[in-house]
Amino acid sequence: MSKTVLVTGGAGYIGSHVCKALALAGYIPIAFDNLVHGHLFAVKWGPLAIGDITDRERLNTVIDQYSPVAIMHFAAFAYVGESVLDPGKYYRNNVSGTLTILECARDHGIDKLIFSSSCATYGVPNETPIQEDHPQNPINPYGASKLMIERILSDFDVAHGLRSISLRYFNAAGADPDGDIGEEHDPETHLIPLILDVAAGVRQTVQIYGNDYETPDGTCIRDYIHVSDLAQAHVLALRALERGAKTDKFNLGNGQGYSVKEVISVAQNVTGFNIPFQNAPRRAGDPARLVGDASRFIDALDWKPQFNKLPTIIQTAWNWHVNKKFIVSKVH
Repeated sequence: MSKTVLVTGGAGYIGSHVCKALALAGYIPIAFDNLVHGHLFAVKWGPLAIGDITDRERLNTVIDQYSPVAIMHFAAFAYVGESVLDPGKYYRNNVSGTLTILECARDHGIDKLIFSSSCATYGVPNETPIQEDHPQNPINPYGASKLMIERILSDFDVAHGLRSISLRYFNAAGADPDGDIGEEHDPETHLIPLILDVAAGVRQTVQIYGNDYETPDGTCIRDYIHVSDLAQAHVLALRALERGAKTDKFNLGNGQGYSVKEVISVAQNVTGFNIPFQNAPRRAGDPARLVGDASRFIDALDWKPQFNKLPTIIQTAWNWHVNKKFIVSKVH
């Protein structure tokens, strides 16, 4: 009989791709989602349990029903700007909600958890590529909430034997190569889908926030990792915990950075459309460079990213972008 895994936020962008990867690996993913930012069309590889991570009674009911062997935790508010304006929302949901999950796991004897952390825990880097031992000094409540959860996870391991692997993502991008699911946010704040909106005629221009950084072309440099490679990394982390791996924290990125203007140029080549842009003021707290070193994870878990070239990442995102209206309309 297949093992079940509770996937909080399983109807969201990254969570749904992980559900597919889990199903292909022989697990049954149970998507637990309140559908505030998740989508019904993204739940295809296991049951959907509608609920909120702050609702202990609902979590207990779902865990009793499906008896998961592990939890993968993606459910979180993740808009950096909003977290600055409304920090209480982020600490209440991200931190308190996670605490509820962990206490439910403890009470049901679940001893394995994969946590969706973030490079936002590092803040403005002293050097790049960033390694895991880089100081963590988050500069916004979103990043602070993720760092708090990492600390709580360490404490739950010591106190209750709940082993966890925290995966600090850089910029998740792209879409399922088979076209089953992709990126769909409202509001959309991620660079690549915003660029593709311009290519598709949905937006007139894309905003470049700051063109005077100390980078070769003056625009911010970021590390983009394909969402399916990210999903596969979660399966590897789960298998590591099943083999008895200890609590740990890893970066997930490609180790190569691209500037905003480079991303726009590649997107123009992929789509065949001109993508006009406008320069806008810098956003507070945006580092010039965010590039991760994932060599520890690659070495420890034999992770082999399959879609690590930016044109490939953007091509899969564009394929989804072109087809998503049809896919969504079929469901609704």
